[in-house]
Amino acid sequence: MDVSLRPVHDSDLPVYRQMNDPESSHLAAFTSPKTADRDLFEAHWKSIRASDAVVRTVLADGDVVGNVSVYGEPGEREVTYWIDRYYWGRGLATAALRQLLAEVPERPLYARAAADNVGSLRVLEKCGFRVTARASGFAHARGEEIAEDVLRLE
Repeated sequence: MDVSLRPVHDSDLPVYRQMNDPESSHLAAFTSPKTADRDLFEAHWKSIRASDAVVRTVLADGDVVGNVSVYGEPGEREVTYWIDRYYWGRGLATAALRQLLAEVPERPLYARAAADNVGSLRVLEKCGFRVTARASGFAHARGEEIAEDVLRLE
């Protein structure tokens, strides 16, 4: 599949509602309760797009399949990504994150993933991130505090 990134279009937001998929949310764990409410979801994305975050839509063979971004304060910026579950295991997250990292040269960058989210941790490691700490936090999608790995890219 041909993976490419482009700026977010308004028409992408309904597709981003894929973040409500229960299986995907459970695995990602650290999701926002805003995704379930359309008005909160749209306000959240309006805020993201108005910020200094670098946000891109991920396309696979021209179809919108997710998003990838860098956000946060300088020196503490993090990456995040979401790929529709239908496309998991095809290398799309890795390809999209690599493209974003080429576009955003600032380092260090950080990432966080549920410690049991093997697929996401593997994507981050393939892109050069290394686990630097283990923390815990409340995982909205699971309704409990869980372990998360903190990763850094130099």
